[in-house]
Amino acid sequence: MSIPDHARSNFQTLLRAAADGNLALMECLDAQTGAKRYVICAVGRDSADYVVTPFGHLADGNPYDAYLPPDPDDPDGFVRPEATS
Repeated sequence: MSIPDHARSNFQTLLRAAADGNLALMECLDAQTGAKRYVICAVGRDSADYVVTPFGHLADGNPYDAYLPPDPDDPDGFVRPEATS
């Protein structure tokens, strides 16, 4: 599976911000649920103003429970948890 160009571009921007020391972790509210989120942001300047660009939030709880990685045996699939009976 292929990562879309916009995601690659955003990741490169995030790497540049990290290399320049221009990352911030901000406490924000989720616009849909109102829950607190800890958001990774790039920080830039526009004249005297700061510009904060959010990239994503840190996973609540155990991130290994939140995401399914790509399946190494299936380029179009994801690792699925084993079914328990």
